[in-house]
Amino acid sequence: MCLKYNYSNIGNLREVAVILRSDWMGLTLCCFLKDSRPQKHHKSSSPFCQFSVAPPIRLTVLLDTPPVGPGNPRSQWSPTYLSPNLKVCPSGGCVYRAHVEQSSDAVRGAVGTTTGLHIWEVMWEGQQRGSHALLGVSTHMHSLQAAGYTALIGGDSCSWGWELSTNQLWHDGKAVRQYPGGGARDVLSVPERVLVVLDADAGTLGYLVDDCYLGVAFQDLPKGAELFPAVSCVWGGAQICIRYLCGTTRDAPALQALSRLSLRRALGWDWPRSRTQSLPSAVQRLLMDTHNTAEEEQ
Repeated sequence: MCLKYNYSNIGNLREVAVILRSDWMGLTLCCFLKDSRPQKHHKSSSPFCQFSVAPPIRLTVLLDTPPVGPGNPRSQWSPTYLSPNLKVCPSGGCVYRAHVEQSSDAVRGAVGTTTGLHIWEVMWEGQQRGSHALLGVSTHMHSLQAAGYTALIGGDSCSWGWELSTNQLWHDGKAVRQYPGGGARDVLSVPERVLVVLDADAGTLGYLVDDCYLGVAFQDLPKGAELFPAVSCVWGGAQICIRYLCGTTRDAPALQALSRLSLRRALGWDWPRSRTQSLPSAVQRLLMDTHNTAEEEQ
């Protein structure tokens, strides 16, 4: 980790000492969080728990970050780059597929990214998937429609997708492998809510299901290329919704975010809000953003 600051505008040594102390505290917390590796509370009944892996510290901090507010442009499907059999709702957050047969149809997000670590939430009911239900990312060059029923996202060299009905990963027109890894013998039923994790800096794509990070699904994605969240489906009447949760640059995590994560781990992930008032006021303020955001979501 390399932390750089411009000291030319700092007027006295006291300010320098504050910045250096922040550096030291941030590095110390990074080491502590990396080494301790306690897992976030998973849904114990989820079959995905046994395939969960410890997320990188950068992703761990991001998962503990309050979601961005509604109306973010990244929380919309593109009204332009989609199959003619798909229609985006007025808010842009949901896409609907018409009741047509013998067609595979795709849509990508309205806003892509070339850098940073980003998380999207996709809501897609299992009863509205059928075969060839793919969720992943693509460049602006991927195919938007094909005759018949096929894996459209992952069906070319410009897209990477997870087929939710068979758990297969698709890229360049081929089923690459089963996901998650770890020797799963049976096809796992993927719930309605899936988080897409794109690290454009590292060139990797992964997924979270039931609060379980399932590890890297694809690597060696083209760095510097603009990548978009994308889906393709064949089910008539399917409704697929997207929401951008949060993102971060490749810079070191903020000290406040590291402190909040360390505190939440120390208290326990299931620490009730009713007991928060017993904590010191500074600790309450540190946790306040997370609590407020949770209230807005309900």
